[in-house]
Amino acid sequence: MNITIVGTGYVGLVTGTTLAELGNNVYCVDIDEKKVEGMRNGIVPIYEPNLEEMFLRNIQAQRLFFTTDLKEALDKSEVIFLALPTPPGEDGSADLSYVLQVSNDIGEMMTSYKVIVNKSTVPVGTAERVRETISAKTKIPFDVVSNPEFLREGFALEDSMNPARVIVGSSSEKAKEIMAQIYQPFTNTGIPIIFMDEKSSELTKYAANSFLAVKITFMNEIANYCEKVGADVDKVRLGMGSDDRIGHRFLFPGIGYGGSCFPKDVKALIKSGKQEDFDFQILEATEKVNQNQKTILVSEIENYFGGDLKGKKIALWGLAFKANTDDIREASSLDNIKMLLEKGAEITAYDSIAEGNVKKILGDQISYAKDMYSALENADALLIATEWSEFKNPNFELMAKKMRNRAIFDGRNMFAIEKVENSGFYYKSIGRKTVK
Repeated sequence: MNITIVGTGYVGLVTGTTLAELGNNVYCVDIDEKKVEGMRNGIVPIYEPNLEEMFLRNIQAQRLFFTTDLKEALDKSEVIFLALPTPPGEDGSADLSYVLQVSNDIGEMMTSYKVIVNKSTVPVGTAERVRETISAKTKIPFDVVSNPEFLREGFALEDSMNPARVIVGSSSEKAKEIMAQIYQPFTNTGIPIIFMDEKSSELTKYAANSFLAVKITFMNEIANYCEKVGADVDKVRLGMGSDDRIGHRFLFPGIGYGGSCFPKDVKALIKSGKQEDFDFQILEATEKVNQNQKTILVSEIENYFGGDLKGKKIALWGLAFKANTDDIREASSLDNIKMLLEKGAEITAYDSIAEGNVKKILGDQISYAKDMYSALENADALLIATEWSEFKNPNFELMAKKMRNRAIFDGRNMFAIEKVENSGFYYKSIGRKTVK
């Protein structure tokens, strides 16, 4: 089947590469000429483990193509996936301008029946708005489908090739048949495809992400309470997760969630609720708690140094919002950097994958180290913001030699308490006893 993907961000590029791997001819459209030229030459514009190999394989097999010409791609395909950004507006609502502009363009350009698939995360009712936008420009028949993605950055290729389920929202039997054909390689292996109406499909994505955000935030609240009463959040987490109604995933405490999905989707669902005169009180609390959680260790660092951080050198391990990605959107590291700089601290950061994206935002406001140990030179304290694997088993003796002061503030609970106790370090983590 010939398929067009409009937008080559995380969702669009992973989806397009996956569909090409399944044997389709996929035309990826983007307005950024430099980016498109790079992809034609085999340059993957995002960091995602194992994506490059599949990306190159399908280019070489002539199943994956890139263009800036929407009309060209539209004419070649019956199915058009919209994988466009829906950034939050100032009021938290999802900005649909990109989705609706492309829908308008499709209406003006299409010359035959198309299935328009919303892959972007969009508010309830967007499929109808897309349908109205296209209908205003053409009398040619078409269908609009909601087909939300459920990709975890860092595991996006794995999730795309082996999804837990495929959600398809459509009121058209013809469109359902076409979508079933696209996903037949999955359903043949037992992966379920769940058909529903468009509005339920749109809400399913928001509900799933918001629930996971609530789960993470609840665990952070429990971790903070553990510190008050002397309990160990690691033990509580194991006990809770052993209940199969709860499960072990998303129970790891830390300095808040970030990324391109959870913060945006929680805000958008809250805003969508208010538009219907409905308050998502749990989500409003989740958003507030998460924002406070992101910088919860700054006050601990400040207290450690007697309330004065002026001139203190803080080493920062990790800049990405989580491991295995270069994405820094809503990253806790940025909140901590901002607050520490405001208090007069100096920061040297290390993250070999996300460093370039941070430099585009912060420039020389902070320093950047070539490796994790170089970041520790003459540091007064270390703050860990991302759970990269290379941080899991550090050489504490080398760390002690590099640092001016032995203090670690671990926002991702990277080390076992027992391992740190004999290292000579002050060690503050989340929801566990402090090693002094």
